[in-house]
Amino acid sequence: MLTLAFDTTADCCNIALLRDNIVIEKFSAEMDFGQAETLLPQIQNLLQKQNLTFADITLLAVCTGPGSFTGVRSSIAAARAFGLARPELNLTGVSAFEAYAHSLDMSELSEYNAVIIETKRDDFYFQLFSGRLEKLSDAQALPYEEIISLLKGKTVTLIGNGVERFLDKPSGLVLHAIRMDKAASVTDLAACAIQKFNRKKLNFPKPLYLRAPDVCVKP
Repeated sequence: MLTLAFDTTADCCNIALLRDNIVIEKFSAEMDFGQAETLLPQIQNLLQKQNLTFADITLLAVCTGPGSFTGVRSSIAAARAFGLARPELNLTGVSAFEAYAHSLDMSELSEYNAVIIETKRDDFYFQLFSGRLEKLSDAQALPYEEIISLLKGKTVTLIGNGVERFLDKPSGLVLHAIRMDKAASVTDLAACAIQKFNRKKLNFPKPLYLRAPDVCVKP
């Protein structure tokens, strides 16, 4: 089975092509702008390297956010367009929360696993998972104090690109493990999608917006 996964929700454009569970081609580039213009040509390039066409893809996975408003829209618009072009394509969305949580290995997993993602504001994007990676809370944008209140008295693993700022001040939490990954891995995104496919629990890609976009009116 061939799986194509991509993510433009953060300050990057990440793409992975997998045969079964093995990555056979990968593209990753950090960028503040231009993800939408980069995504499609690089997908075509990865397929050409393996002498494949888009018709060979069985499963397509896209990151649904949270992230930049434009980045989320770009990824999901591309995924939906691919789905329209090939109605038989298996298509699923995977949140950055799910991808982060899925990347934890057995030694890092705790009874409570908190994914904390940077918002570049005073608060954090937050979601809590069990040791079996079941969702224990909804994805939310929460202030520091509220997250501390939710985690107080629990042994917890923290993961995400917001963890470093979150731990800038003493938390008083009982920490099992800490991971400060800069972004959710597109390989873990693909692995999570394959798991959804095997369990027949695919999710049609919908943007995970946890707040309104930052906009301003120019004078």
